[in-house]
Amino acid sequence: ASQWRQACALLAEMEAEGLMPSTVSLNATISACERGRQWETALLLMASMPGRAIHADTVTYNAAIAACGKGERWDLALELLACMWQVGPAPNDISVNAAVAACERSSQWERAVELLGSMAQRGIPPTEVTFAAAMRACVRGRQWERALQLFDDMP
Repeated sequence: ASQWRQACALLAEMEAEGLMPSTVSLNATISACERGRQWETALLLMASMPGRAIHADTVTYNAAIAACGKGERWDLALELLACMWQVGPAPNDISVNAAVAACERSSQWERAVELLGSMAQRGIPPTEVTFAAAMRACVRGRQWERALQLFDDMP
């Protein structure tokens, strides 16, 4: 859990030594924040990227979406995913899976099922991970029949 602190300290030490962080180093720090359930810090780091002349990539967004999910901030996870769809970078199955998982953790089964349904329309084939997270969301929402229907819909 303290790895996120170490990652943030290392990033600060790099900058204190005059080294410019890269997308990779910021992504690693955001991922450490995600694993440490520090969604606010992850989003602050992401928000600091333009000021550092660093562009957020798909990995950045995926880590931030996952961090929001672990913090039960499904609303922010969906905002990040919407930003990806609207202005880029292009989301991938990991992006959507992280958003579906965020909805699942917060018992937002309707939103999880909507995301699953929208994937094919957007050219991202749903994976077993996507279906499993959407089914868990339905179970949490006591939507047993819908969960079974999703199971039947799995490729």
